[in-house]
Amino acid sequence: MKQCLVVLAGAGLIILGGVSGCANNQTAMTPSPAATSPTTASSADSGTLEIRANGEDFARQGFTSKDGWQISFENVYVTLSDVTAYQTDPPYDPRKDQALKATQQVSLEKVQTVDLAAGDEKADPVLIGEVKAPAGRYNALSWRMVKPLEGPAQGYPLLLKGKAVKEGRTIDFSLKIDQEMAFSCGDFVGDDRKGTLTPGGQADLEATFHFDHLFGDGEAAATDELNQKALGFEPLAAIAEADRLDVDMTTLKQKLTPEDFNKLKTILPSLGHVGEGHCKEILLQT
Repeated sequence: MKQCLVVLAGAGLIILGGVSGCANNQTAMTPSPAATSPTTASSADSGTLEIRANGEDFARQGFTSKDGWQISFENVYVTLSDVTAYQTDPPYDPRKDQALKATQQVSLEKVQTVDLAAGDEKADPVLIGEVKAPAGRYNALSWRMVKPLEGPAQGYPLLLKGKAVKEGRTIDFSLKIDQEMAFSCGDFVGDDRKGTLTPGGQADLEATFHFDHLFGDGEAAATDELNQKALGFEPLAAIAEADRLDVDMTTLKQKLTPEDFNKLKTILPSLGHVGEGHCKEILLQT
């Protein structure tokens, strides 16, 4: 799944609105393209950088929502474009109102739809693509979620298909999210640091999606901030018909209460992370 190499350097700059992470601040705007100038890197100074997408155990193993629904996914399709890894100086902090200043950047060329629920419960995060990249410390990542023109998620940057079970009731659901979004993220935060690429070596970065922000987490306290902000599944169960829920954003706006629909709109931009690291989120104008 090798992608074409794009190597840019110099005054890499992305201007994004608002400052947020889990706080869900977002701005509806179109981001400015990176201002960069080309550079060259010899193969001896390069390695291979893999970029992966991860829905965490929530997508692969299922989980219990904050309101007691056991949720499992058949598919979690996300469609990603303009996936770009950066070496930045100074380190980019998306929680601050600062520009991302890249000294090196590499991008995946293709738009790619991946299924975050693919594989068994122990499956690795999904490989989006890999590029030859100059060695160094890749400490920032950005991507867009866009509407695919074809494939199983055609028209929807995010499509969630699965089952929700509670007290003998089973609801088959298909949530089709047509809102395009963009994420600009800092350093990966997790058990291990990612993104350190040595000459001739291999490293990886990860776009992480936190679906517990949408449904909540039954293992966390009801008073936990995550659960206080999450929609849960109960509002969706309430609009299911004959235990089926096949809805897009237009239908959700029509059937959910205004409060629940606005909560959903607020949650969506908070899904993107880099491990536990934060991102700046944008609702793109579509």
